[in-house]
Amino acid sequence: MNCLTECNIPTSAKEVSSLGWDYIDVIIFTGDAFVDHPSFGTACIARYLQKHGYRVAVVPQPNWRDDLRDFRKLGAPRLYFGVNSGAMDSMVNHYTAARRLRHNDAYTPDGRFGQRPDRAVTVYSRILKQLWPGIPVVIGGVEASLRRLCHYDYWEDRLMPSILVDSGADWLCYGMGERTMLELTRAIESGRNVRQIEKIPQIAFLRKGKCRVEGVLELNSYETCLEDKRAFAMNFHHIETHANMLHPQVIVEPVGDGYVQVNPPLPPATQDEMDSFWDLPFTKRPHPRYKGHRIPAYDMIKDSIITHRGCFGGCNFCTIAAHQGKFIQSRSEESIIKEVRRLVSMPEFRGNISDLGAPTANMYGMHGKDQSRCASCRRKSCLFPSPCPNMERSHRRLLGLYEKVDAVKGVRHSYIGSGVRYDLFLGEGGFNADGGKEYLRELMLRHTSGRLKVAPEHTEDKVLRYMAKPSFRLFEVLRREFDRINAEEGTHVELVPYFISSHPGCTLQDMRRLSANPCLKGIWMEQVQDFMPTPMTTSSVMFWTGLDPRDMSPVFVERDPERKKEQKSLFFRK
Repeated sequence: MNCLTECNIPTSAKEVSSLGWDYIDVIIFTGDAFVDHPSFGTACIARYLQKHGYRVAVVPQPNWRDDLRDFRKLGAPRLYFGVNSGAMDSMVNHYTAARRLRHNDAYTPDGRFGQRPDRAVTVYSRILKQLWPGIPVVIGGVEASLRRLCHYDYWEDRLMPSILVDSGADWLCYGMGERTMLELTRAIESGRNVRQIEKIPQIAFLRKGKCRVEGVLELNSYETCLEDKRAFAMNFHHIETHANMLHPQVIVEPVGDGYVQVNPPLPPATQDEMDSFWDLPFTKRPHPRYKGHRIPAYDMIKDSIITHRGCFGGCNFCTIAAHQGKFIQSRSEESIIKEVRRLVSMPEFRGNISDLGAPTANMYGMHGKDQSRCASCRRKSCLFPSPCPNMERSHRRLLGLYEKVDAVKGVRHSYIGSGVRYDLFLGEGGFNADGGKEYLRELMLRHTSGRLKVAPEHTEDKVLRYMAKPSFRLFEVLRREFDRINAEEGTHVELVPYFISSHPGCTLQDMRRLSANPCLKGIWMEQVQDFMPTPMTTSSVMFWTGLDPRDMSPVFVERDPERKKEQKSLFFRK
């Protein structure tokens, strides 16, 4: 069996011909190189549609600057074009927090820069609508998902309308899209009319005129937000509240002579559904077209295992919940072990799982004890300002998973490279969750390659409140327990904290206090990131409006580039 036959997701006309296809159902254009691995959304959607009988082709990193032959080479699909920018927002991929152009791209062969345009979703969609005006274009992925409504764009330094307005796309699928994309594909194939398709959950679309749907949450218009920053902050508060509800309303945002409608998401995926997303014939390798080339992002995740989706931490600067959802959706232990065994069987595997986790590694299997309370809850975070008493925070199931993974023949080490929330098992009085004490010890001694990275983000409670992060006193408890375990075991595991400078609410004096905090003495201090406002976060709304959308109170924002640079540099002064 040759490599292409094994992959069976073609990327060129020659590959389509070699598979004997006389038509393609769906053609996906993406800003990334095509890696057939479940860490890449393009592969997840392609494989899931393929499982249900559809022929899917992928055009990775098409050239948008020549005669557009890459957009023509496969012809028109039978059903629709799919478009995404890749695993990252293309602007975040291209620019630093100082708005400087990056010089490499981890999602491109050999890290070459310049293989995708700025605002890739919009550029690709416009080209496809120009070349193939009668074929629907469906956009998705992080860039489309987090720009589905009016948003602040840091690189333009202005509010921009929904990406549906500028891209001209027909439909937008937001969030983790396997189930939605399958339903949308079936709807387009069966010839359902537009009104029927408009009822599909977890999609958004742009329409002319006034919305006639009853019981919707109607936001301030895009034009009103342009004139009034307070109106934009109020909009975001409603959007975020609904994004974290189990049963939200339809959201409508007027723009121009029409409106954007965002339908509520599907319910969180069940364990069986989660297993079905991974029980697919991923090769877990880059497409054969990249033979002889290195894709840096693939090198980082090739030996990783994803255990779940979602995050209920609710950090104000983070987009995970806005895209993956607040409610944790976990795979079964059997599904994970099956993937581990398959990974072990790959000839290039060297015995070390680089990451056994997800956005927050130790949220695996966690859920509300009483689901009826979760159904009526409007909290953004289950941890801030204090842990929800209805949240089941036991780490026993996770410890059992680690034991099962490590028992697989061929696994030497299973490392936890994802972030860990220590406020899930620690309070100011010490350990406060079932299995929390054992979890920290297990994490330090068996699942950390010498350095445990955590993210207190700041030391000052005032700034942490704007971040929606717990008090730094919890980090002090963590360090005390961390040092105690090292002393008892005679080990030298290092604790590496991450911090953010220039976050809304953070002053130069706050950074001085951070750099001088006695609890950080003797710790390797290298991880600080200048705050970058990204679409659809509370922190970016604060940055643009100078208001906290939670209560409309004013917030100090450092916008001067030189003072932002000084805030970051203070971190390293001793």
